[in-house]
Amino acid sequence: MVLLPLQDLGNALSAVGLVASDVDGTLTRHEKFTPELLNAIAQLQQAKIQLLLVTGRSAGWVDALRYYLPVTGAIAENGGLYYPALGPYQLLSNIPDIGIHRQKLRSAFAMLKQQYPHLQESSDNAFRLTDWTFDVEGLSQTELGAIATQCQQWGWSFTYSTVQCHIKPAGQSKAQGIQQVLRQQFPNINLNQVLTIGDSPNDETMFDPAIFTVSVGVANILNYRTQIQHLPQFVTDRPGADGFCELVALLSKPR
Repeated sequence: MVLLPLQDLGNALSAVGLVASDVDGTLTRHEKFTPELLNAIAQLQQAKIQLLLVTGRSAGWVDALRYYLPVTGAIAENGGLYYPALGPYQLLSNIPDIGIHRQKLRSAFAMLKQQYPHLQESSDNAFRLTDWTFDVEGLSQTELGAIATQCQQWGWSFTYSTVQCHIKPAGQSKAQGIQQVLRQQFPNINLNQVLTIGDSPNDETMFDPAIFTVSVGVANILNYRTQIQHLPQFVTDRPGADGFCELVALLSKPR
């Protein structure tokens, strides 16, 4: 698949009413927010385009983040929960008992660690509800593929980002979360008005052309072009937050 330059977006920009964006590697530069990013988010507001964060980060992390950024809401744990700008969260995955669910996730990770003793549990699991994470650093593509297969055999799904690996309920994904939130929270916005943007395999479902008609990857997505099935339609010139700012510059022009 050929990734088109961002400038080829053309008329597709005129329909965009909501940007669904990954966070780490997409809104960050060297793992930090930048002054330019905050300015870009303000420009989206001025253009009356809503920003929905869609991240693999934990419930606790996202609960705090939504208060500090002027966003319309945030999806945490790869489609597991939705946090509006204000108010209580909504569980998106069907999990009858969170306590039992956490025990099952812990057991799955323990079994993986028996096979891969070098796995390092992420420090944020205490703040998670729907998934279980461990560090991606030091894992080869062969190991990541084998872990994904093992998780699927146990009835879980698996994904990874530039930061973490995630064991999560089957069917829980960023795309599923976005669709559910649109139906329940934004009935006036349809999928044709949503532009998705991301940077890693963790964002692959947001690039699925059968669901989203306009998808963008910041330049660092090129590092994974042989590792994921769905690539974005368009790619920015620059990586991370700088690439996101490129997109906002186009969206902010009079339409």
